[in-house]
Amino acid sequence: MKFSWEVLELKLKDTFRISRGEVDCKKIVVAHIDDGIGEASPTGYYNESFETIISFFEKAKPVLEKETLDIEKISAKIENIASQNYSAKAAIDTALYDLMGKKKNLPVYQYLELSGKIKAPLSYTIGIDSLDKMQEKIQSARGFKVYKVKVGFPGDVEIIKGIREVTDKKIRVDANGGWSAEEAIQKINQLEELGVELVEQPLKADDTEGLKLVRQNAFLPIILDEPVCTSQDIAQFVGLCDGINIKLMKCGGLTEALKMLNLARSLKLKIMLGCMIESSLGITAMAHLASLADYLDLDGHLLISNDPFEGVKLANGKLVLSEEAGLGVKKRG
Repeated sequence: MKFSWEVLELKLKDTFRISRGEVDCKKIVVAHIDDGIGEASPTGYYNESFETIISFFEKAKPVLEKETLDIEKISAKIENIASQNYSAKAAIDTALYDLMGKKKNLPVYQYLELSGKIKAPLSYTIGIDSLDKMQEKIQSARGFKVYKVKVGFPGDVEIIKGIREVTDKKIRVDANGGWSAEEAIQKINQLEELGVELVEQPLKADDTEGLKLVRQNAFLPIILDEPVCTSQDIAQFVGLCDGINIKLMKCGGLTEALKMLNLARSLKLKIMLGCMIESSLGITAMAHLASLADYLDLDGHLLISNDPFEGVKLANGKLVLSEEAGLGVKKRG
């Protein structure tokens, strides 16, 4: 198989802020394996950049170019090249599924024997900003049934109160590890009174003892994100959360995401499918698993102004997959 790649830059519509930083633009790397494509959208939190992705791809190139299309076999070989590097692995994995779907003349979800019918509504993310601007973003995104609001900063509960003044729709909050345990307990109980549906990542990823305290003293559902990268990370959090956020860019692709889904379900955990700042390529790839999810946070492509790809569509606040073979993604222009 022929393997090549290209670097593209995504530009945010607005500066996107969370509790630990902000971003205006982002470089992604697109993998091409014969006619299959996949996206690597790195984040510094997991020690990845477009440079580390290219370095990994250079090591993977001789391996891939010797192989025929056998996803399981290739995944094992790619995993042995180096640990972590999950977004790079995700790009290769999804490109292989795209290629396989095209060869079989099936959408990836059908190849995986899934329905492709997406029932869970898509949440729209509101980054940290002034109350006026956050209210304005809510009002300009009226077509959505759920909003995911970034918190984890002084005055964040007051922000949610202000947002409640302009919408009665579902609100989920994501602290990205921005609270202490004591702060989380106090704020989660206040947020419950404001009708917030769930809280994502209230504490830093390694604060397990704090999480135990939060579980004992606050009662909104908790979804964990940052500390749960692969299926090997899930079991240790049983009893400490209500669900997990699975992302292609932190687990290594559709193959591992399916393992995580199946394991989490067996452990009675809820499933959120999430994303980084990604183009429609990465978002569409994960959307092929969306029929299995309880919550969908796949809106990264809606936050950028120059999406280089076209893929999954949005209708009445829900994602709609095409019936095209493979991922169903095309490059614009």
